[in-house]
Amino acid sequence: MGTFVGHIVPGLSLTFLGLWHTINTIRAYCLKGSSKFTVRFWYPYNGPFSTLKHLELIFILSFSLFSIFMQILDFPYFHFAFKLDNFEHATMFLHLAIFACFTICADITQTSEILSGIPGILVASVFGQELFLIHFHSADHVGLEGHYHWLLQLIVFASLVAALSATSFPTCFLSSLVLSNSVVFQGCWFVNMGFMLWSPDFVPQGCTMQLAEANSTDMHGAITCGSSEADSRARALANLQFSWILSGILILTGSICLILAKKCSQRGKATEYEQLHSRVIDPPIAISLYQQAHP
Repeated sequence: MGTFVGHIVPGLSLTFLGLWHTINTIRAYCLKGSSKFTVRFWYPYNGPFSTLKHLELIFILSFSLFSIFMQILDFPYFHFAFKLDNFEHATMFLHLAIFACFTICADITQTSEILSGIPGILVASVFGQELFLIHFHSADHVGLEGHYHWLLQLIVFASLVAALSATSFPTCFLSSLVLSNSVVFQGCWFVNMGFMLWSPDFVPQGCTMQLAEANSTDMHGAITCGSSEADSRARALANLQFSWILSGILILTGSICLILAKKCSQRGKATEYEQLHSRVIDPPIAISLYQQAHP
């Protein structure tokens, strides 16, 4: 993952996956209400083709397996090299593939209700292993890159706590929403890291990007700042980016809540009007039927 593409592609995938969950979670809560809402760790695709029901899980499984092979083949050099950091990244995707594979099998065999808590445990395992492997990463993330990865650990920790909470309290809407938002946050932060750490045009002022050779055991790239002042300024910029991205996600989530809540409210009022209208019409019909039966 120590490349620009290696951060952008997983980042965009996580962002779209998190948005998919955010929209579906809010819609389910607005339609069902707090009393009937249940946390879901995947949402079926209700399209014209029933075979695409498991589209989300198939996408997760396919992308995870593809990413594992890319890590083993040491993308973008495409040669087998036993690098610890590559295998650490591949292990993160392995846990994601385990979740997707198990959930598909459970749904196909119609054992989802009996095993309802297992997907939540597997999701928590995904974030737990991600946090563990990032924190004890074999690559030496120091300086500005280390600061970006430290902020990433905060997001992953929030995902882990939200996943455990959603598993323990399967009717908690807030846990489900925080989990979805944290996945979006992870994706956006990966994209941000790709630009700020692996694109020379976006490297902070006073810092330079150093590329490693293909046969080197070091990282593919690293950011070095020329002075402590430049390093402090770059870290402060990273903190601002962290806050700005979170603010953008919260604004988007709030907007989705307002839009979907308004739609569901209008639909509920229309249903109440139809029920009230049918009650007004029913008595004359009943009287007419009674007169016909008793002339």
